[in-house]
Amino acid sequence: SEAKPPKEETPKGISPVKAKKTPSPADAERRKLRPGSGGEKPPEEPPFTYQLKAVPLKFVKEMKDIVLTEAESVGSSAIFEVLISPSTAITSWMKDGSNIRESPKHKFIADGKDRKLHIIDVQLSDAGEYTCVLRLGNKEKTSTAKLIVEGIA
Repeated sequence: SEAKPPKEETPKGISPVKAKKTPSPADAERRKLRPGSGGEKPPEEPPFTYQLKAVPLKFVKEMKDIVLTEAESVGSSAIFEVLISPSTAITSWMKDGSNIRESPKHKFIADGKDRKLHIIDVQLSDAGEYTCVLRLGNKEKTSTAKLIVEGIA
């Protein structure tokens, strides 16, 4: 008669549903963000030390020629676009070999690796050869394309 009571005790003591409290998402977040919670996040080291060697300076996407007929070009805009790597490189723009400064006529758009030259209100005189110059440290790369404004025959 002494072996009986333990048998009944067991199911009561171990109720799998209530015993384990499911952590709520908020708890999980808090646990993750607690500082010093043992190496979940890699140490924050500046990636630049080795990045300069590892990342070649390049145009991921080169400029393309833009062809407009005079009738459709006047008053409209043309956008030269390049994709560069790495995004830390500096781009500047040239037309026919001389530097373009940003102005109401020329807008430079830099968005991460995406760099654009926006030529507003295209005139015949804007036709020519445009170059994007990419610089990083002492390295330099260029990408060139033409803006062609065709007169109407």
